[in-house]
Order: sequence, then C-alpha cells, then structure tokens
Amino acid sequence: MMQQDWNALPDDEFRRIFREWVDANCPAHMRFMRKQRPLFDEVAEWYHALARKGWLSPVWPQDWGGMGLNPAKHIIYVEEWARLGCPRIPDHGIGLVGPLLLRFGTDEQKAHFLPRILTGEHVWCQGYSEPGSGSDLASLRTSAVREGDEFIVNGQKIWTTLAHCANWIFLLVRTTKSEKKQNGITVLLVDMTTPGVVVRPIPNLREEADFCEVFFDNVRVPVKNVVGEIDQGWTLAKAVLGHERIFLGAPSRPDYALARLEKLAQARGAFDDAAFRSRYAKLRLDLYDLSSAFERFARELRKGGDLAADVSVLKLFTTELYQRITEEALDVAGEEARFADDLPAGAIDIDAMNLFLDARAPAIFGGSNEIQRNILAKAVLGLPG
Repeated sequence: MMQQDWNALPDDEFRRIFREWVDANCPAHMRFMRKQRPLFDEVAEWYHALARKGWLSPVWPQDWGGMGLNPAKHIIYVEEWARLGCPRIPDHGIGLVGPLLLRFGTDEQKAHFLPRILTGEHVWCQGYSEPGSGSDLASLRTSAVREGDEFIVNGQKIWTTLAHCANWIFLLVRTTKSEKKQNGITVLLVDMTTPGVVVRPIPNLREEADFCEVFFDNVRVPVKNVVGEIDQGWTLAKAVLGHERIFLGAPSRPDYALARLEKLAQARGAFDDAAFRSRYAKLRLDLYDLSSAFERFARELRKGGDLAADVSVLKLFTTELYQRITEEALDVAGEEARFADDLPAGAIDIDAMNLFLDARAPAIFGGSNEIQRNILAKAVLGLPG
C-alpha cells in the first residue's frame, strides 16, 4: 500500500485531515479526562485505534510504523490533540524509547522492541531520577557491574511515572566511576518481570499513584540490552529529548484551565466583581502572550531550524501561568473545593482542586523551573555559573 507523505501536504490540509479523523474516532468518554496520566488499560481502546491507523507514533519513520512527521507537522499533531481533548496515552515507548532505538539502537533491538511498542505488548517507563539525584541527574548511583554477558544492577529509581503498569524500563546506570560524573553512564533496557525488580507506588495528594519508586536488587540484564556504547549513556540521555522542550511549553494546559475558570466564574457570578474581571483579563492577556511566544519557536522549527537555549522560557511561562489560573479558580470555588470533586458550572462540572494540584507538577518534571532559569542565565544572558 502506498504511504502518505504527510509533510508534502499544506499545513491547513494536514490539520483538517488529522482533526476530522481524530474527532470521529477518539472515544467521547475519554475526552478531557481528569487524569493527566491515565493507565494503559484506561486508554487502550484509543491506543490501538491510533496504532491501526498508523498514527500512534508521529515522528517515527513510516518504515517503522510511524507517520514520519517533520517538526512543523508534529506541532500541528500536538495542537489538535490538545484542542480535541484526547487523553494522554502511555507514551514513554513512543516518545522516548522509540527515538532512542531508531537513532542509537542495533538492528536487532529495533526489530524486537519497536513493533512491540506499537502493539502495546511492551509498556515502558523511564528510570532516570534517584533519591538525591533528580535535577542533578549525572550524580546517579544505581550501578551495573558486568559479569560475562550480563550486567548486575543494584540501586533505586524514584518518581518513575506509571512504573506499576509498565513491563519494561529504560535505565540510566553507572557502569564506571569517573571524576567527571557525566562519564561512565550507560543506557540499559530492563524487563521489569526480572527477579529483583520491585515497584512501590507513591500516592499523591489525590490518592493517585502516578509515581513509583523502583528497586533493583542484583537484577541480571543481558549486555545485548545496552543501547549505544557502554559508558556513553549521558550523550544518549540528552540527545533523545530532542524537541521535547517546546512541547513542555505548549499553551494547552493554561488554555484548558482558563476555559474552566471562565465557566466557573460565570456560574458563580464572579464577573460581577470588577477586581476579578481585572485579574481574569490579565490572565487572558498572558495566555495570548504565551501563545505568541510558542508560535515564534514553532516557526523556527517549521523553517527547519534548531531551537536554542532560550526555548526554556516557554516552560517557565506556561507552568507559572497554569499555576496562577488554577489558584484563581480555587478562589472562585471557595471552601467547596475542599469537599467536592465536581462543582457545577453550567453544562459541565469542574474540579477546581484537581486543577490546582495538577498545576504543581509541571514546574518540576522535564527539568525543574529552577534548572530552566539556570539555563537561561548561563546560555542566554551569559551570567557566570
């Protein structure tokens, strides 16, 4: 069957085709899900529908079952996904492991792992952060000691998203001690059913277990599961993130939250208060500014350019605006937000407390906002480290 060259289509035509199919095929009960990170079983129907269509992995080459989208088309994919309220699927395999293997993996690794990601047989999680080495990732201490054709892995990972419903994990491990802590790190692919792997969920304030801690006690991993070169994992870990930074700064979360705030404020008469109208107007103008800033970086990708360090400003802008909007929603909701998940707001119900709590996490994951400020200070402003 002839493959469609999506990149050859005009942007408006691609957007229309993608929007119409997604709108017709994404299950209605999954739209605008309250949970930001649903479990695989909760979205498996949508995952498999995308896989059958060939639209599950937007940036993978078509020869490997992807759409082969360039950055410009990928941005449209993400924008329409958010606009239509599609649920987030377990995407570590699609967004991180797949690109990692496509760039650095062996032919055997690609042939084995990539098809199993598309079928959902393998559900992946990411083993990076450790106690005491979150933002300072290069200080990790989980060790992998080679014994013949195997590595013996010992250590602990923490804040591992959805590890309790994954069956594979890609790990950063220390294989050699080095004066420069970025050296001596290796990427390993680990079957989580291997003896010695223990997963413990970490409930959050909503009593949900998005995060887990994962322990490795003499876990035996075949050397063939090393991705790239031994001791060169730091380079891989940085490279695989690619254009992720711009998507962490997309305006979709604050846009969704502001729409919720508007509905809640209308239902509760908050717009009768001049002070609230002033605060709402500032939030609305800030969202316009964020959207303009996002478009500036997106335009650079559409031209085939690379993103510089100043893209970090997007993550700061979008996460802090998201927090301010949800704080305002909590004020409008008042004390009821403490006791009721769903507050009536016209034709919909709004969980103001859930939005407020959800807005705390993005400022931490994907490189905390403090790290982003350091990047801007050093790489953009030229300030001393």
